[in-house]
Amino acid sequence: MSRGRRYEEPKLNLKKVFAVILAIIVFIMFICIIKGILTKDKEQGKITSKDYVIAFKDNKWGVIDSDGNTVIDPSYEEMITIPNSKKDVFLCIYNVNYETGEYKTKALNSKNEEIFTQYEQIEAISNKDNNYNIWYEENVLKVKKDGKYGIINLEGKELTPCQYDELTAIEGIKNALKVKKDQKMGVVDKEGKTILPTQYQEITNLGKDNKEGFIVKVEGGKYGIVDYSNQTVLEAKYDAIEKIYGNDSYVVKQGEKQVLVKKDGTEQLNSGYDEIKAILKNADHGIIYMKDGKYGVMKTTGEVTIPAEYEELKEAKTGLLIAKQNGKYGIIDLQKETKVENKYISLSYYEKADIYIAEKENYENDIIDSTFAVRQSGILIDLEEEKAYLALKQGEEYKYYNFKFEEKKVTQVQTSNTLFKSKKDGKYGLVDKDGKVIVDYQYDDVTEQNRYGYVGIKKDGKWGSVDKKGNIVQEPAYNLDDYLKIDFIGRWHLGKDINMNYYNQI
Repeated sequence: MSRGRRYEEPKLNLKKVFAVILAIIVFIMFICIIKGILTKDKEQGKITSKDYVIAFKDNKWGVIDSDGNTVIDPSYEEMITIPNSKKDVFLCIYNVNYETGEYKTKALNSKNEEIFTQYEQIEAISNKDNNYNIWYEENVLKVKKDGKYGIINLEGKELTPCQYDELTAIEGIKNALKVKKDQKMGVVDKEGKTILPTQYQEITNLGKDNKEGFIVKVEGGKYGIVDYSNQTVLEAKYDAIEKIYGNDSYVVKQGEKQVLVKKDGTEQLNSGYDEIKAILKNADHGIIYMKDGKYGVMKTTGEVTIPAEYEELKEAKTGLLIAKQNGKYGIIDLQKETKVENKYISLSYYEKADIYIAEKENYENDIIDSTFAVRQSGILIDLEEEKAYLALKQGEEYKYYNFKFEEKKVTQVQTSNTLFKSKKDGKYGLVDKDGKVIVDYQYDDVTEQNRYGYVGIKKDGKWGSVDKKGNIVQEPAYNLDDYLKIDFIGRWHLGKDINMNYYNQI
């Protein structure tokens, strides 16, 4: 006899149960994986909320983080190198023999532990731009083992074996490292991939990017051009090749004479000038040339469109030239029509913004639009092409404009800032994005908040700093009259030589 039931018991849907359990497991695994990746990357220095910067104190070098905390105590005689400010790899030079030039190197992490100890030498790969500002390949290091050089990444992974006699950056070019092996030169990228095999006598860059190709010297002493894939662009048969190119044309030397040639070697122009200075963007416009110390414009047919009577000519945009005459700069077109009078001590064109920045005798700037109208004037404080705004000091006020010359509030352009300078009754204070006073109006001057969150404050001729919440970190105590830029990280202040990018305590 069967046992009775008062109600029907619900049946389990095993497929749904299994799906729910599986989803929970997958979710837990996902969380664990993400946590593991973040932990691993944090340990390797990949993910961090902090930057690392060079510190200088009591004539010794160390490292601090962007909160102003000491990471490596200033105890080294030579400046420490930080190849990538986001990663805790610090390169130290020690035991320097100044008579022989010999020295030792080591790499430290943020725990002050020595890393990459299997190498005889570890160095950042330094480079410099046209203004001689030094920078480093961010994610690779040059290492030496058994007398040979190779590269590793900042996690210690070998990217090329130590097999080269020499390894250097190509000046001004990122991601192009010149290597030498068996007396021949080649190029590798920062991942260790061979770009040009080691088969050349010499290699240099053609343009501002490694994709523009390379000028190479072959056996026999002649020069040519190859591209990023080592394919011939211009046959190696010239005595020299200038870094002047455009419209599939190149400036080469045959003997001591400059010649304009096409990529197939056809001569376009070989007389009428002392020197070719630039190839204009439009092929029909020809070249900027120099004759008897003056600049002019000539078509590739040899027709002179602008006589050589200018002290300097530089193409701004197609059909327009920045021209110097009687020591002052202005703008002309290819018909010699004056667009902007020659009255400025310097003049530059910013392509992304499509504006001209002209400097006057009083150090103020005129901001000129594409119709050659002066749209704003003042001391240029900042020009952010990526964020599409410029900052001007106009009188005692700081004003912000987009590239349509519409005035913007500081909160609209410095969107990541928590504090903004404000002036009242002749004194400066700091407010938040809603205008609420965070730091009272009591200072003679304040800086804009920097990318680390700090603001410089000035009182009675002395400087100090506050953090991103407006708390005083350093009471005004530093006399910084001789410093080019006021910038703090906690109690540390940017050094006098701003190109070296270090912070010190005075």
